[in-house]
Amino acid sequence: MAEISAKIVQELRQKTGAGMMDCKKALKENDGDMEKAIEWLRQKGIAKADKAAGRIAAEGLVDTYIQPEGRVGVLIEVNCQTDFVARNEAFKALVQNLAKQATTAESVESLMAQPYIEDESIKVEDFIKQTVAQLGENIQVRRFTKFTLAEGTKGVIDSYIHTGGRIGVLVELNTQDDSVAGRGEFQTLARNAAMQVAACPNVEYVKVEEIPAQVAQKETEIEMGRDDLANKPQNIKEKIVQGRIEKRLKEMTLLDQPYIRDQSITVEELIKQSASQLGGSIQIHRFVRYILGEGIEKQESNFAEEVAAQVGNK
Repeated sequence: MAEISAKIVQELRQKTGAGMMDCKKALKENDGDMEKAIEWLRQKGIAKADKAAGRIAAEGLVDTYIQPEGRVGVLIEVNCQTDFVARNEAFKALVQNLAKQATTAESVESLMAQPYIEDESIKVEDFIKQTVAQLGENIQVRRFTKFTLAEGTKGVIDSYIHTGGRIGVLVELNTQDDSVAGRGEFQTLARNAAMQVAACPNVEYVKVEEIPAQVAQKETEIEMGRDDLANKPQNIKEKIVQGRIEKRLKEMTLLDQPYIRDQSITVEELIKQSASQLGGSIQIHRFVRYILGEGIEKQESNFAEEVAAQVGNK
């Protein structure tokens, strides 16, 4: 029997919209033959001829769920095809439930295989299929990130959702003092840090020291090749590039940003002020930001032609 790789299973999922386990079974039943596997799925009623999953899903929602004690948090992106469906209450409820359920999952695949949080008689994957049939659009759980406070770590995980679910941020704030972690001011600081990340699309790291050496080297190579430095002596060029690189790396780090609520201080200065006021050390440990549909190639279409095509298909 041909080896069934994760790559070919994913390819079959994209072509048919069938679940992971169904795709794996179809490929095993047909010795890895893609076309026969598609036919097998269609015969079983698992894949439709019109292949809804082949339609590009670049709309949808970014949502979040934070457990009540703030030790576990999830940021999730679920895609559909149109903003109309993204605003549908059934779709919104699905995304909210998936964000909550993802606190017990380690990957999209494991999430899809779990019993659905609102109806344990059915798997998440199958409930999504039902929702696809109900709403008439492709729906994909694209990704999620889960933050969990390490054992013995004091702090909080919080989040921020911006522009109606198009931008989302998850952040972990740490401290060494339980009394600090439980303060309302500490919780507010975590939320403000998440808002800061949402407002700074170029920020990728917490501090300069976290930036990988290869990233700094690549930026240096780019600057050294700038036309405006072509005729400069090498020692002058290196000095100018060093200054530019220091500025560029700070643009990539959260702590070096002007604080959105008070541009006279940086985020690092805000953290220090808060630590002094609350009586303990505070660190932004990590963050992640999702922008809805980033990296997905959206299909451009003429609305009139699209309507005409729909009418023609009836």
